[in-house]
Amino acid sequence: MSDTTADQATPDAVTERTALPPELERVHMVGIGGAGMSGIARILLARGGAVSGSDAKESRGVLALRARGAQVRIGHDATALDLLPGGPTAVVTTYAAIPKTNPELVEANRREIPVLLRPTVLASLMRGHRTLLVSGTHGKTSTTSMLIVSLQHCGVDPSFAVGGELNEAGTNAHHGTGDIFVAEADESDGSLLQYDPDVAVVTNIESDHLDFFGSDEAYVQVFDDFADRLAAGGLLVVCLDDPGSRALAERVGERLAERNVQVLGYGSGDLADAPVPVGARLHSWEPRDVGGIAQFQLADEAAPRALRLAVPGRHMALNALGALLAARAAGAEVGEIIQGLEGFGGVHRRFQFAGRENGVRVFDDYAHHPTEVRAVLGAAAELVQQEARDGARSRQGRVIVVFQPHLYSRTATFAQDFGAALSLADEVVVLDVYGAREKPLPGVNGALVAQSVTKPVHYQPDMSRVGRQVAGLALPGDVVITMGAGDVTMLGSQILDGLRARPQHGR
Repeated sequence: MSDTTADQATPDAVTERTALPPELERVHMVGIGGAGMSGIARILLARGGAVSGSDAKESRGVLALRARGAQVRIGHDATALDLLPGGPTAVVTTYAAIPKTNPELVEANRREIPVLLRPTVLASLMRGHRTLLVSGTHGKTSTTSMLIVSLQHCGVDPSFAVGGELNEAGTNAHHGTGDIFVAEADESDGSLLQYDPDVAVVTNIESDHLDFFGSDEAYVQVFDDFADRLAAGGLLVVCLDDPGSRALAERVGERLAERNVQVLGYGSGDLADAPVPVGARLHSWEPRDVGGIAQFQLADEAAPRALRLAVPGRHMALNALGALLAARAAGAEVGEIIQGLEGFGGVHRRFQFAGRENGVRVFDDYAHHPTEVRAVLGAAAELVQQEARDGARSRQGRVIVVFQPHLYSRTATFAQDFGAALSLADEVVVLDVYGAREKPLPGVNGALVAQSVTKPVHYQPDMSRVGRQVAGLALPGDVVITMGAGDVTMLGSQILDGLRARPQHGR
């Protein structure tokens, strides 16, 4: 499905089930170019709504929305609320990225125009659908995307909203013709409690977003509350390899059963002591090229099955099992689901191939939590080790990571954990913190992370020097990964330019 067709509306695409409520017929979106906001805008436009918006800068997402009829202004000004004839019936924002002092929000309050948060709008768009949601500290976007692609392969046309761009679809959201809505349920600010899922997948639960929740206990509690919102007769799918989601199943299983909500687990190894029925078990994972082969078994089948994934890492095999169980609950056939998963080409900025120069491959990844860093670097190590075993290289390649810490609060909390995770690479370059919405904290910078790395490490606060620096470190067969949730993604092209400019090395 191409980006040009993924979410275009046709007159008969909007039904009584998907007609917009009056308050969403004309919407102005502050920060419209963001991953979550742009997805909402796409669906509103596809359902016949009028959409205007503003953003700090031009982007590919902004251009795509303009092409679909949105009126978008660059910069924030109170007069942006006049872009739509008659003005908006609601203003949509996300306080995680947009301050309440934004002039458009101030003007909306002055005019007494309702200001809605993105999750509230998404919940409204889900009404009338059977909802399949994916949450968890890590792996939400990849698992949600796997679920979407597998359903599409099975002939289902779900509506969806996800936090990353699917490589196959070229979009992060779509208004489908079916009665299923698939979405990523973000826990970072408690947004997932806006939704009432029929099927929910929880990939893992691990301490994060303490700047919002204040304590580990409050963060964990939001997942319990999310599970309690499952519709009667619904399904909760949890990863039993993760202590946090396993504990969730233990805590909520009995009370969910009182409402006929089933809890089903997936995982690997010996699951004889699992607190809930096991729906799928991963027997083995064998890395192959940039991907691998998973051997797994479903609880109601006598023989194991094989699943060949085009994305790397054992964690991706587990994500695939979670997606498979959710797709099966939606009525899809297992063989068709597997074929869909085998065609899954990944998500934008999730171990995404950026290019190859002078025998060095460059990838880009969104990982910004120590557990995510470990998973990605583990997948990269699998890749170079497999090539060495296969004799594809005259030397075993190394893994070189360029890491940009994200948020001062997260860096202060996890500096040592980041250092330990990054030490899975062979060589590490640490940039300064990408603060996003946060103000700097005294003594919190990239050096704080770098000093905890036990492998060769370079603290580089000047991003303009990274391309040449990494090009000087990398040798043929090495894998370079730019990593983080900030603007580190822009460095891939600079590194490739640096590699291209240096003298050719042998294989």
